[in-house]
Amino acid sequence: MSVEWTVERAAAVLLEAEAARADRGPITDEWPALDLETAYRVQDARLRLKLADGRRVTGVKLGLTSRPKQQRMGIDSPLTAWLTDDMPLPPGAPLITGDLIHPRVEPEIVFVLGRRLTGPGITAATALQAVSQVTAGLEVIDSRYTDFRFTLPDVVADNASSARYLIGDLWRDPHTLDLAAEQCHLKINGKTVDTATGAAVQGHPAEALALAANTLSRRGLSLEPGWTILTGGLTDAIPTTPGDTIEATFTNLGTVTLPCH
Repeated sequence: MSVEWTVERAAAVLLEAEAARADRGPITDEWPALDLETAYRVQDARLRLKLADGRRVTGVKLGLTSRPKQQRMGIDSPLTAWLTDDMPLPPGAPLITGDLIHPRVEPEIVFVLGRRLTGPGITAATALQAVSQVTAGLEVIDSRYTDFRFTLPDVVADNASSARYLIGDLWRDPHTLDLAAEQCHLKINGKTVDTATGAAVQGHPAEALALAANTLSRRGLSLEPGWTILTGGLTDAIPTTPGDTIEATFTNLGTVTLPCH
């Protein structure tokens, strides 16, 4: 007998897969009616379960911010997901790949908010005014779906493949930098595997921040002071294995290095 899918069941199934480090097929294979609006309800239910377990919200991440990634998924706008306090990696600490299913790493431009940002009607210029600091980062994504095979509602329900993130230690005033032109070189074991600029993220990382504020406002939510905002991967995410060292070097935001054990 098949079991009926609900928002609460989908949230619990995905958290169980994360805890067990066990991937599975897309939920839409079994629940074809899962649409984008319902997927965000699953994402929020997943967050409520984590909060009930003692976790706290530390910010928001954006996914599918580059045009090529959006084209592959057949969409024209990024998605948003939650960051919680079990995700940041301490500076210098390695990524324990065995704690995850099939981790991949991508470089990011990271904002910290100095004041609340509430949509609708937020522009990139007004969004940037709410940012107190900017730095470099590496995000580790880890889909709960086998081989990263999913539809858009699947990945939204799975909190945009969230796993871990590492923030750099060189903080800059975002108003003194041309973040669209900020260049990043992504290296694995000392070899450059990709390059990009901040323009890869919606043309400018502040555009992604504005989109997050406006998107969350439709759910009655705001971006809060002190929150970390991962504005989206500048390059494609690269798979990583024990022994790898991932390094992202930016023009003005310094270098972030992540050893993998």
